[in-house]
Amino acid sequence: MSDQGSPGKLRTWSIVGPGIVAAATGVGAGDLVATLIAGSRYGYALLWAAVIGCIVKIALAEGTARYHLSTGSTILDGWQSLGRWTSWYFGIYIVIWGFVYGATAMSATALPLSALMPGLLPNWVWGAGVGILGAAFVALNRYDTFETVMKWLIGLMFLIVVSIAILVLPDVPSMIAGLVPRVPDGSTFYTLGLIGGVGGTITMAAYGYWVNAKGWHGPEKMGVMRLDNRVGYIVTGIFVIAMLIVGAELLYAADIALAEGNDGLIQLKDVLAERFGNFIAVLFLVGFAATSLTSLLGVWHGVSTLFADFVQNMRGQDTADRGDLHRSMPFRAYLFWLTFPPMILFAFDRPFLLVIIYGAFGAFFMPFLAITLIWLLNSSRVPAEWRSGWLSNGLLGIAAALFTLLCLNEVWGLVAGD
Repeated sequence: MSDQGSPGKLRTWSIVGPGIVAAATGVGAGDLVATLIAGSRYGYALLWAAVIGCIVKIALAEGTARYHLSTGSTILDGWQSLGRWTSWYFGIYIVIWGFVYGATAMSATALPLSALMPGLLPNWVWGAGVGILGAAFVALNRYDTFETVMKWLIGLMFLIVVSIAILVLPDVPSMIAGLVPRVPDGSTFYTLGLIGGVGGTITMAAYGYWVNAKGWHGPEKMGVMRLDNRVGYIVTGIFVIAMLIVGAELLYAADIALAEGNDGLIQLKDVLAERFGNFIAVLFLVGFAATSLTSLLGVWHGVSTLFADFVQNMRGQDTADRGDLHRSMPFRAYLFWLTFPPMILFAFDRPFLLVIIYGAFGAFFMPFLAITLIWLLNSSRVPAEWRSGWLSNGLLGIAAALFTLLCLNEVWGLVAGD
């Protein structure tokens, strides 16, 4: 009995991939800091929000891939069927988002590398180098190689962060109490952030394309896609909870305030060195670098694929005639756009007006995704047997409401100048 079970488990693990890639791509350095700060300020009180966030992301990613598999078309085709306004919005959004995010991803990846090898190279050189190497890797390798490298990086960051969480000795009774929903005074922003922010970006829309790149086509692959999606977001959910544990046990208990932004992770490295020694601190930086690199590579591949499909869609090409998006000129053009123009922001430190525009458009994307998925998956565009049931509609409805609240919060912050 056990002889048959082991190979089955290994085969199951070898099958999954796109879900882990999608989930981990959405977790960047900024998300880690937000989770750490939530743990450092409120202990385990917001653990329930991280769990709900994981469930909501499973529903969103499943919805995008279900549309791909059940219709044989892409999410871009679905959006265009709702009206030309979707193409205008998405086209403007993806261009602005890519320019600003390119600089953000390269800077975030440069930070731990610079800290691991202090004084060797300036931060901007690390950032530019990683961006160029990432673009070259994505352009020159097919999906299977990309997925394999991403899995190794994800495994590394998962092992390091979860090990550190175990090392700080989590308070299990407090964790169990943290599963009961409550919102402490002043924690609304962090609560919404844990539910909606971590692992939730434009790359969620790329999941269906990674599913197709894996070779999964048609409704017969629906079961394996759902398994893959759940495994990916459960792994990421455990990762996020581990970061919350580190914040709660290492910072909340010692009343240490963590800085906002990527510098907060470097500050945590100093706290780890003081408590556990330099080896653990360096190990954390390695995990930090792996986390930032998975986010960069995932965006370089996934969002470039989205852009390539957008261009082909605007040209009126049928899905079957679009060929290998990864080998197309629009894919390579967007790779260039993500990598080289954003380097200008290294010198100008992200112009204020551009950040305002980026924030406004970015805040509207996740509600756009959740609401359009509800629309598409309950319409005649999808075969009746694959339309959303009460559970999917309920979770997507919760996602739409939560992301709309986050959107309003972001827009209010921009208007108020916070």
